[in-house]
Amino acid sequence: MLSTLRVATRGAAVARRATAFRFQAVRAGSTWANVPQGPPLQKGITEAFKADSFDKKINLGVGAYRDDKGKPYVLPSSVRAAEQKVVSNNLNKEYAGITGVPEFTKSAAVLAYGKDSSALDRLVITQSISGTGALRIGAAFLERFYPGAKKIYIPNPSWANHGAVFKDAGLEVEKYRYYNKDTIGLDFEGMLADLKAAPKGSIFLFHACAHNPTGVDPTPEQWKEISSAVKEAGHYAFFDMAYQGFASGDTNKDAFAVRHFVAEGHNICLAQSFAKNMGLYGERVGAFSIVAENAEEKKRIDSQVKILVRPLYSNPPIHGARIAAEILNDPTLYKQWLAEVKEMADRIITMRALLKDNLEKLGSKHDWSHITSQIGMFAYTGLDAAQMDSLAKEHSVYATKDGRISVAGITSENVGRLAEAIYKVKG
Repeated sequence: MLSTLRVATRGAAVARRATAFRFQAVRAGSTWANVPQGPPLQKGITEAFKADSFDKKINLGVGAYRDDKGKPYVLPSSVRAAEQKVVSNNLNKEYAGITGVPEFTKSAAVLAYGKDSSALDRLVITQSISGTGALRIGAAFLERFYPGAKKIYIPNPSWANHGAVFKDAGLEVEKYRYYNKDTIGLDFEGMLADLKAAPKGSIFLFHACAHNPTGVDPTPEQWKEISSAVKEAGHYAFFDMAYQGFASGDTNKDAFAVRHFVAEGHNICLAQSFAKNMGLYGERVGAFSIVAENAEEKKRIDSQVKILVRPLYSNPPIHGARIAAEILNDPTLYKQWLAEVKEMADRIITMRALLKDNLEKLGSKHDWSHITSQIGMFAYTGLDAAQMDSLAKEHSVYATKDGRISVAGITSENVGRLAEAIYKVKG
């Protein structure tokens, strides 16, 4: 008969073998066996376009500027010249500080707020990983320090990534009325009503200009009413300005909303991108800024922004910021850049007019005035999902199902065929 000690020892050994077996079974099934498949990212348009063998196919889904030949465009007189200057200076490749290249951030602030702005002396600003990175820094700061509800209201519709950026940072996302499908324009009354109905001290995100995806912007007078409604309710304004200069061709005009809010006493925060207006898409050049109440508050906020940035990516890349800094600080390059950004904006404005004219010449009875009243890279056509499917399947014209088109994809060569396709689908 086995002793009590031997029985206990044998029992322990059996338990250890069973535990080891279960561990091996788990290991055999992979550590990441329970990771679910995520939904596909929005690549359908590009994939369908590439698969189409028709030589006159049109891609109106791309979110980057294209020249009149449909090719990617690098600004020759400003960006190319500035980059050559940066390279020829034989600068080192040392890390930037946590908040980036100071020559860039200082000039980015002036571009956004204006050289005489009261905000400049009390502004906290950091270079970011383009506009998306700026939004994420801002979202993280609000989630950590905003004294009110950790909820942000974004327009309906808004840029597709806005919701994900804010939710991933821990903010709750709600929507306010913005676009009126019936008029293919701004739902200004609905927007004001939602501003007034939201709990006091709510956070609201505004597109400073060239609203993405609709291309529908408030007028200056409407911005003034929006500012008053925000102030009356004690709301906090977060601006996303991804298209300054690229929208109208005038950097001052496109910054109207931002500058008006500051002039009216709103201590806003702002996300800037230099992807569109300088064509620096892959360089990921952006900035995030907060208007503080005073110098003492500025010092405290700046310390916390650095604490947020440090574990995210330590410090930002320098090459693209140096290019942007050269352009913004060199009077000759700056003048050339203003001219080139206006040329890009004017080409898009011209394509809008040509599309509208071609549709009218074909005899369309629909009112296409929204095509030219909207602004920026994108336009909402008013076509529904079924009509967009027909454009793709029957006419090799590819865009998103909600009727949004990238006007940058329209060229002098394809605008006629595009109008014919829309006319056949819409009438």
